[in-house]
Formats: sequence, C-alpha cells, structure tokens
Amino acid sequence: MPNTAAYSSIDLPEVMTRNSAARDVLAGFATAAPTLAPAWQAIGTALADGGGLAAEVARLSGELAAARLDRANALAAMRAALAADRDAEPDPLSYLRDELQAAQESAESRPGGSRG
Repeated sequence: MPNTAAYSSIDLPEVMTRNSAARDVLAGFATAAPTLAPAWQAIGTALADGGGLAAEVARLSGELAAARLDRANALAAMRAALAADRDAEPDPLSYLRDELQAAQESAESRPGGSRG
C-alpha cells in the first residue's frame, strides 16, 4: 500500500496504524468484559473494514492520477495540433492521432484493461 494517496491529504499508513491500535484496545476490552462479546464483535467488524477502504482509496487515487495525466496529454496534443495548423504544417492532426493511439495503448496496459 502506498504511503499516501496521490491528490489526497489522507495518510493511509497512519490511518491503518490507528486502526490497528484500536483493534488492540478492542481485544483488551473483549478479554476484560466477555459478556459484551456481541458489541465487541460489531466494533471489530467495523474496524476490519478499514483495510479494504484504505486499499480502495489507494486504487481510486491511482485511477485519478492516470485520468489527470491522460487529460493533460490530450490537452497538450490539442494545443500542438492548433499550433501546427497555424504554422501550416502538412498534417496538424497527427499530434492528436499519436496521442489517441498512445492513450489507447496506455489504457490497455493498465490493470482493468481498456478504458475506451
């Protein structure tokens, strides 16, 4: 799991450290007051969700970073095509074709396959 999620102020390792500490405290309480076992189990189940949530934040952060890079590259290709047209280059749309091809290849190589 990455140290932090890109584009997020969430420090995932710190969150998971606090989650682990809370589970340790919960285990102590469960030992000290076993008659409340159903309550401790419910709290433990809720705390167990933290790992999955952290993984999802990291995954979504990676997808967001990839989408932002795709957008920036597409915008750069559009600007290059417009400049090429102004400069009367013979094929100003080549910049867009190249970027679309690169974006398609990049999307296909990412986990989850093609994005369009």
